[in-house]
Amino acid sequence: MLSVIQQIEAKYKKAQVVDVRSGDTVKVHQKIREGSKERVQIFQGLVIRTDRKNSHTSRITVRRIASGVGVEKSFLLHSPLVVKVEVTKRSKVRRNYLTYMRARTGKSARLTGTAFDQEAVNTVHDKVAEKAEAEIKETEAKQNEEAAAEKAEETAKDDASSDVTTEPNESKEA
Repeated sequence: MLSVIQQIEAKYKKAQVVDVRSGDTVKVHQKIREGSKERVQIFQGLVIRTDRKNSHTSRITVRRIASGVGVEKSFLLHSPLVVKVEVTKRSKVRRNYLTYMRARTGKSARLTGTAFDQEAVNTVHDKVAEKAEAEIKETEAKQNEEAAAEKAEETAKDDASSDVTTEPNESKEA
């Protein structure tokens, strides 16, 4: 028998989530809304912390160096804003919290990689996320088509206006 809290949490939990561990290098695809537009931004980095793996509030903290500055972002794995998480590299670590990586730079910041089946780890079929990703791609394709159509109309108008101006000049020459 599930408690009321567990029933509510179950509603917001994704069906499946990628098995992410500390020491993994991941690409997190996150929805970002800028004004009326929505796009997917990719944040790639090292997972330095994982929290509450089996909960609907499971979280990972990803660190990367951007323009010489360390940037850390925390992502809730079951959030609707996180479209997809891809594991690109798996490393051997003995800790869950890799806070010592903050002080490391250059070669000392490298981790020993381990072999893993990348396709098996990254294969997650979440129908809701796949639909959302497909909708975003469709809207982007429509916007690109509309922009191409507008551009074609402008070039056609420019060609028509240049044809109109050249015809009287040709008649004067003949």
